Amino acid sequence: MIAALLATGTLAPALAQEALVLSTVNVNAERENDVTEGSDSYTTKNSRTATKLNLSIRETPQAVSVTTRTKMDDFALNDVNAVLDNTNGVNVERVETDRTYFTARGFDITNFQFDGVGAPLVYGNVSGDLDTALYDKVEVLKGANGLMSGAGQPSATVNFVRKRPTQEFQASARASAGSWDYRRLDGDISGAISERVRARLVVAGQEKDSYLDRYQQQRGLFYGVVEADLTDSTLLTLGHSYQQNNADSPLWGSLPLFYSDGTRTDYSRSDSSAADWAYWDVKDNRSFVELAQELGNGWSAKAVYSHVENESDSELFYVYGNPDRATQAGVFSYPSQYHFKTRQDIVDLYASGPFTLGGREHELVAGAGWSRANTRDHSWHGDTLGTEVGDLHGWNGNYPKPAFTIDGGGSNWTDKETSLYTAARFSLTDDLTLLAGARLSNWDSHGTSYGKDKVNEYNGVLVPYAGLVYDLNLNYSAYASYTEIFTPQFEIDANGDRLDPIEGHTIETGLKGEWLDGRLNANLALFRTEQSNVAEVAGTSGGTTIYQAVDGMTSKGVELELAGEILPGWEANAGYSYVDIEDNQGNSAKSYTPSQLVKVATSYRLPAMEQLKVGANLKWQDDIEALDGNGNLAKQDSYALLGLMAKYEFTPRLAATLNIHNLTDEKYLTSLYWGADQAFYGAPRNANLSVNWTF
Repeated sequence: MIAALLATGTLAPALAQEALVLSTVNVNAERENDVTEGSDSYTTKNSRTATKLNLSIRETPQAVSVTTRTKMDDFALNDVNAVLDNTNGVNVERVETDRTYFTARGFDITNFQFDGVGAPLVYGNVSGDLDTALYDKVEVLKGANGLMSGAGQPSATVNFVRKRPTQEFQASARASAGSWDYRRLDGDISGAISERVRARLVVAGQEKDSYLDRYQQQRGLFYGVVEADLTDSTLLTLGHSYQQNNADSPLWGSLPLFYSDGTRTDYSRSDSSAADWAYWDVKDNRSFVELAQELGNGWSAKAVYSHVENESDSELFYVYGNPDRATQAGVFSYPSQYHFKTRQDIVDLYASGPFTLGGREHELVAGAGWSRANTRDHSWHGDTLGTEVGDLHGWNGNYPKPAFTIDGGGSNWTDKETSLYTAARFSLTDDLTLLAGARLSNWDSHGTSYGKDKVNEYNGVLVPYAGLVYDLNLNYSAYASYTEIFTPQFEIDANGDRLDPIEGHTIETGLKGEWLDGRLNANLALFRTEQSNVAEVAGTSGGTTIYQAVDGMTSKGVELELAGEILPGWEANAGYSYVDIEDNQGNSAKSYTPSQLVKVATSYRLPAMEQLKVGANLKWQDDIEALDGNGNLAKQDSYALLGLMAKYEFTPRLAATLNIHNLTDEKYLTSLYWGADQAFYGAPRNANLSVNWTF
């Protein structure tokens, strides 16, 4: 359907609009134009993730997917896992209850930004469920983004755009309840403190049990932000967020997939290998300061400082081995205690504005960045390591808590990056624009990891970027982009050494459509990426993931997406993605990643009953498979997860929303990312009801 719209222009007569002309606006107006809150829309007009220029989705020469505040609220997408699981082309690899990897176009997503500023994930995964109550939207830029992120990973860049204070007073409160004693409260209040100062406070608290035996989770969130107009042209913003996740009896690893004779195990969805004393607590603190200055003649400058502290403490229970089918013997314990802490400091300075060359107006952004991240972790193992666990079918988690007296070692290293970057949008003709830029970076990493010195330096690394956008008519554009890839890696091999940087390039071409003044966007993208030194999971050791470097990895595929207002009252976000990944021998690689994904979310407000909005969301993926260490092949057949939504507005200020998840009660493995040794099953059918008050 999307390809047909793009190719034939069927919608053009009905939806024709004036060609979009990028204008220069002040700092506050730009931000208001980007806000999705209150829009009742599943798309956004603008995105800055690719270049920091205020480009529309159509003007950006890469595929962009956006999850708006309305979509998050409609489908109860209360954490990052849920948001990305409903994002076109993104696969959520939930390897455990509290540890998640994300992939796109066949590669790990490690670039996470907050309001366009960020640094790569230290270990390539997220621990705990990051809450989304504080975000206005989540942008996902597909492909490499070395220009703005420093590390050009060709999967995607996820940009979390925070809510900001409003001039007018507004407040809301939401109470939710659902399956497995799910309980949640949200609060959000915003408004002006004085003529020049505005503030916003967002809080959320959540508790829930689980379909998994013994597993419980508590989550708390605080976010506060203050804006002050120091002058008519100077805006100062101060903000801080704090989130704590406490998990009881979380999975560390999961359930064996094979018996010792090579046949598949038959655990139920509720079975868990977690001990009753296990826990995993995560704290995340993020502070930021922004100073934005209008310089005149359409030029503006911005300085951003961000400080992040992430800390986790855990006592976990990992099991290993393949049980005997008859006796269930052969599963052994690996209890461990872990402490992890990382501190990140990031500075970003840039200026942007228009300039005239050759009688035409163009745009330029230039900036500098500095980041420093220190990571420390240590592990201790229990004195009962290697003892028999017994039958995991219906296991009650009753395993004596050991003394954690065996020192497992630890790490302490620091990563630094300094960079200069620039990008320009040249208006070559009325219909043709060129985006060109480059980032020059110096990387330095030093420290120790489990007894090994880690010293890596990469100086003068240049990552170029180029993109062309050609307006075919009022509604359609063709585009192409090219960027090189250089990504220092945090992953370690079996010897404890860090893998060499990923190097390569990616090419993307496509068509984009825009109608109704940007309220409806469509995209067709073709991409090809070639890389060397790609990290691939080689197994686990005591719950720690180890990797190997793969040379000559190629990824190619297609993505289609339609997002926004189809008809008055009908919003949709529908997408399809296909990826083919090959190694340097032409063999299929990364078979644990689905080659095809379909993601759909849609809602409709009934004309005869405007208080009622109904909707549905769907995720379908095709087969995935992986081998275990003994050569056994595990396969998860294709499956679809269907959800339903109904929202009724009793008054303009009071509404209730019902969400049903996994309506058909599919039983499926959440991931084979770590191979076929272990996995666990996703949640069965469940539901939640929320009541929302606005003031």
